[in-house]
Amino acid sequence: MSQLSEMQRHLIGAVVLFVSIAALPIFVTQRYILGEIIVFMLWASVAIQWNVLMGHAGVFSLGQMLFFAIGAYTVGMAGTYLDLSPWISIPAGAAVAAVAALFIGLACIRLAPAYVALLTFAIAFMAYSLITTDSACFTAIGGNCQPLFGGTNGFSGFKDFGFRALLKGNWIVGNYFVVLVSLAISFVASIVVIHGRLGLAFRALKDSSIYAASRGINLTKFHMIAFAITSMFTGFSGAVYATHYRFAGPSLFELPTLVLILSMMIVGGLRSTWGPIFGAMLIMSLVEVSRGMADIQNTVVGTVLVIFVLLLPKGIAGAGADAFFFFRRKADKSLHPKTARKGTDNSKPVNARAVALSRVALPAKISEE
Repeated sequence: MSQLSEMQRHLIGAVVLFVSIAALPIFVTQRYILGEIIVFMLWASVAIQWNVLMGHAGVFSLGQMLFFAIGAYTVGMAGTYLDLSPWISIPAGAAVAAVAALFIGLACIRLAPAYVALLTFAIAFMAYSLITTDSACFTAIGGNCQPLFGGTNGFSGFKDFGFRALLKGNWIVGNYFVVLVSLAISFVASIVVIHGRLGLAFRALKDSSIYAASRGINLTKFHMIAFAITSMFTGFSGAVYATHYRFAGPSLFELPTLVLILSMMIVGGLRSTWGPIFGAMLIMSLVEVSRGMADIQNTVVGTVLVIFVLLLPKGIAGAGADAFFFFRRKADKSLHPKTARKGTDNSKPVNARAVALSRVALPAKISEE
């Protein structure tokens, strides 16, 4: 039997994770706990895609919550104005977010990382300002004036997944599994990207963009691909969020939400596969524990973030990997003490950059402009 590839190992781990989460409603019946797990899965989906974009592709965007809001607003507006089913508007929200990312990417991807971060944040803030200051009456709904983009109140009361009619009091279980499917799609897509040929291109570009360009890897092209793909899945998560809560409003743009997702990435570990999952678990646990301390809740999250940045810069995933390899080396030395003492391995170190570039540049589909 051939050895499993790295992608296959991660996919098997993902299957185990999702089967475990799917089994939780059997043992957990409290609606509040199921609701908190749904929140965890939604934010983890966003953190996963942001990690692909920032950690692996090297695009320092601070506008991911804009694409999340685009997906949510697409569902809210389609449900309010067109009475459209969310099963139709959810994929539409993902598509609109991807198209918006292409236009925004054309404007900022070629800039230096710091300017990309500033410009994407400025665009998101501009969208927030336009929505909150929109007070002109677009139409009347229930005798009330409704601005085109909802104004400060946003959109609410539109159609959900339909499980309230099908499952009655257990409707949240139906929503739970829909959100789980959205998390599974986002995570599996990230594994395929990170450990596939796109991931090799991203690593080569981060390692040496000049050398990668000399091997036929176009920096702008691959950054645009990463920007569009991650924004599409982020918009998909935003559409699922809006359908579950039957709400889409400007609160989705708020800075504390942005910092919360960013904390999940950093605490979990940038440039890792499982880091956003671990980070979301820890941060959501801290938020839940400190829920009764509303005044210091943000302080608790900020303190944990500072501790990880200073003491564990690789995050939970990186620290776990370092510990695993440390104990494995110790075990190897104890099993083969003579080999370890004599140092019989005289092989030269492998140049990871050259290996990655050679594997990326050879396939014609990737190297072509």
